[in-house]
Amino acid sequence: MKNYQSCLDACLACLAECEKCTTMCIDMKGHEECVKLCRDCADICALCTRLCARESQFADALCAVCVKCCEACAEECSKHDMDCCKSCAAACKKCAEACKM
Repeated sequence: MKNYQSCLDACLACLAECEKCTTMCIDMKGHEECVKLCRDCADICALCTRLCARESQFADALCAVCVKCCEACAEECSKHDMDCCKSCAAACKKCAEACKM
């Protein structure tokens, strides 16, 4: 990966949006998959941030997983009309793009 900083920044933003979305959707019927994916995405973004910050030899591999998770989370959150879901989907898309580089 060439630019760890852009991935790191995007992961932090995505982590925050996923946590917010989880909090808002956790008790909502029909949002179970949204909550599951947001939790996974937040955890992967947190670890990805740590590995990118220390330029770990495993950062690129985890970034590839992060891209897949962010894309899945964005797809799921895009199905819902809530503002938190829309914000989360946007952050996930941005993170996926930043971590592909």
